[in-house]
Amino acid sequence: MSSQLLAVDEAIKRLQALLPAPPASHPIALDQAAGRVLAKTVFAPAPLPSWDNSAMDGYALRASDLGEDGGTLTLAGRISAGHASTETLQPGRCLRIFTGAPMPPGADTVVPQESCQAEQNQVTFPACKLGANVRLAGEELMVGDQAIAAGTRLGPQHLGLLASLGVGSVTVYRALRVGLLSTGDELVALGQPRLPGQIYNSNHYALTALLQGWGIEVIDLGHIADSLADCKTALSQGAEQCDVLLSSGGVSVGEEDHLKHAVAALGSLDLWRLAIQPGKPFAFGYVQQTPWLGLPGNPVSALITALIVARPYLLGAQGRQVQPPLQLSLSANFNWQKNNPRRQYLRAQVQQQGHELVVSPHPQQSSAMLAPACWANGLAIIEPNQRIQRGQPVGFVSFSELMT
Repeated sequence: MSSQLLAVDEAIKRLQALLPAPPASHPIALDQAAGRVLAKTVFAPAPLPSWDNSAMDGYALRASDLGEDGGTLTLAGRISAGHASTETLQPGRCLRIFTGAPMPPGADTVVPQESCQAEQNQVTFPACKLGANVRLAGEELMVGDQAIAAGTRLGPQHLGLLASLGVGSVTVYRALRVGLLSTGDELVALGQPRLPGQIYNSNHYALTALLQGWGIEVIDLGHIADSLADCKTALSQGAEQCDVLLSSGGVSVGEEDHLKHAVAALGSLDLWRLAIQPGKPFAFGYVQQTPWLGLPGNPVSALITALIVARPYLLGAQGRQVQPPLQLSLSANFNWQKNNPRRQYLRAQVQQQGHELVVSPHPQQSSAMLAPACWANGLAIIEPNQRIQRGQPVGFVSFSELMT
């Protein structure tokens, strides 16, 4: 293994080149599709809107019936949403119309009701612009236009669009099955007594929640003691039922880090020392034919490497389109003079300071402390060997970008 640290972006690139085929796909009813990954692009089966309609409550008319300063027209009836007029609007007349109602034949403009004066069957209008307040048929989507691309994780906005097109079912990928396991004799399950030197297994709960937030089906492979035989048994069983294996701990250089030896014995192993802080030890390999990602054991190191390095791989393995998380450039509310060859991800909070958004890191940045991550709403990014003065721009990625 090379002693040179691997850049974070290079590690992500290598993992993307090793993506497995996505899970099998199947049709699913639209009301069951929230959070699923679309396997087949949906094209508009009909124009949207299907017909010209009013964008607001008002009066439908011919713009040519009004002069430059407006004019008065005779009210000839009304059209409400869900109803349509088949009669052509005659010159010199207007129709009361409501939002979403189809435009009557002959009408080309809608004037908002608050701009008009109605008295008995006469309506006085200000000057108006031809075509104002009319939603034209197909102005959102024409027949055959791409509505939603394959690889999209379906959210409320996508389901709403599909429903408006009359699409009642979609083809999605089966949820990715990720086998999650933890290693280390120091770990104790919740509810069990702790001996001196033991800690509760926080990584299991943090990583389970993270994976579920990404739409992944988590297969709990349990906690493995520091034993080569136990590691090989758990990995072999997990490889038979999971698409990807994910572990925390057991990938460092300690004598009791048996997990990496078990992976090497069952398949292949590639250990990377990443230029990242926290989270330098990281591993990738295969157990039989099943990909395996090995995260470090410290709670924050496991969390950060999962968010930054493992996330793009796991999203891609679902069949999702993978875009880099949106990184903002905001004003630093701190000084950072430490010369570090690794890219640092500081648990930080964006705060309003006057009319400006500023980034403030938590004073505690230990890789064992999760409380600062609970205080933070994202990560400040310090590039290798970068020094920051208060007021200078600093990169920031919100947790909301990384946890969906």
